[in-house]
Amino acid sequence: MNILLIYPEFPDTFWSFRYALEFVRKKAALPPLGLLTVASMLPTDWPRRLVDTNVCGLSQGDLDWADCAFISAMSIQRESARLIIARCKKAGLRVVAGGPLFSDEHEQFQDVDHFVLNEAELTFPGFLKDFANNSLQRVYSSKQFADLHQTPKPQWELLDIRRYSGMSVQFSRGCPFNCDFCSVTAMLGHRVRIKTSQQIIAELDGLHALGWRDNVFFVDDNFIGNKYFLKTDLLPALIAWRKKKRGMTFYTEASINLADEESLMEMMVEAGFNKVFVGIETPDDKCLSECKKLQNKNRDLLEDVKRIQRAGLEVQAGFIVGFDHDHLSIFKRQIDFIQQSGIVTAMVGLLQAFPGTQLYERMEKEGRLCGASSGDNVDGTTNFQPAMERDVLQDGYKGILKHIYSPKHFYHRIRTYLRNSGPNRARSPLQLSDIHALVLSFWRLGILGRERFQYWRLLLSTLFRRPRLLPEAVKLAIYGYHFRKICDLHVT
Repeated sequence: MNILLIYPEFPDTFWSFRYALEFVRKKAALPPLGLLTVASMLPTDWPRRLVDTNVCGLSQGDLDWADCAFISAMSIQRESARLIIARCKKAGLRVVAGGPLFSDEHEQFQDVDHFVLNEAELTFPGFLKDFANNSLQRVYSSKQFADLHQTPKPQWELLDIRRYSGMSVQFSRGCPFNCDFCSVTAMLGHRVRIKTSQQIIAELDGLHALGWRDNVFFVDDNFIGNKYFLKTDLLPALIAWRKKKRGMTFYTEASINLADEESLMEMMVEAGFNKVFVGIETPDDKCLSECKKLQNKNRDLLEDVKRIQRAGLEVQAGFIVGFDHDHLSIFKRQIDFIQQSGIVTAMVGLLQAFPGTQLYERMEKEGRLCGASSGDNVDGTTNFQPAMERDVLQDGYKGILKHIYSPKHFYHRIRTYLRNSGPNRARSPLQLSDIHALVLSFWRLGILGRERFQYWRLLLSTLFRRPRLLPEAVKLAIYGYHFRKICDLHVT
């Protein structure tokens, strides 16, 4: 069969970086890693074609070529997925769907012919076997967890990598913690499962062979879930690899207890890591107890952030308001923490209850659910009745965004972060797209932008005090342009 792998479009969101991507002439932040991996599981004699609608349109020619459409999506891609499914059915294609959206909501997609749910390493072989025997079922699912040693290398050659600002690999799945709002552990469990370092090096070799020399996102649920393996196997392998094949830098997601591991952070930086996303959520211990994020309790979170920054890792972080124990003071406390920490990329969202999570079950039991979650962390919505009056909560939330992403306070955070940043930092080589971004930022931010005073002050102070960090300062200023655009969508 001719297989058309389709990735639905993301709306404008915090993590889409759509307005920042314009500066580097890219179309999307990251490729559809799941579909690229599924492509490697297809029979070798089946022609395949990938259409990521975030970088190019789905043409009638694509639909005419295909016999079957494979669609993967997250909940935030819900509406785009519906439109694509309708087009595929109109074209007479068999539609097969998988990914988080369909694992949670497959009963709401009646036009889909077959669902391959949960982890494809377990469910996709059954689909292929039944296809060969002409005995296909509608739903393929499993409650088991896959052995990642059996996961094939993604089929990178299906991509036009020039259209992306970053690539992605996956080293592990699962997280040992028990946060009640987290859909990751609901889908992928608490036991941390890992690939071998040889698998990761092979994936990086594949990207390197295609000419990739920029950022690579380790899309792990918690990169430090197996610290011993990192220290003794993966990081030494990455360090040795980068000495031979320079250029790529890495970033990932980890829990705040990374701050306790100075030697691990040093190894990560030497291996090429320069950013880490941390779920801080809230500075309030009662709220941390409420959501069972106990790993963040009884810590000096502010000092933890600074320790990670001093190690040479930029800290990006998620914050949440809307817990039952939140009081009116939480809005100022969140603002103060974000500003003092120098966390430039601070994603602040209203708490949402995702299917399968402990939070969802509690809200359902208490009769507080109000519908499906949007899947967008920063759209100012929640799908349950909060303990705080809803209007007060939403107004307070909007107040946080207005404050932290106003030019004055945003640029103040950049300067705070640059002061905190340690001298050892992994860097990607300068590229033509970086020059284009710099020149365009002069025009859009330094001349036309409402932040032009703060922009030139940042560039000049960085140039004289820490000139090696000038590319970082420009990049973060461009991020701010995107974040303000997104805030304008949700705050006004």
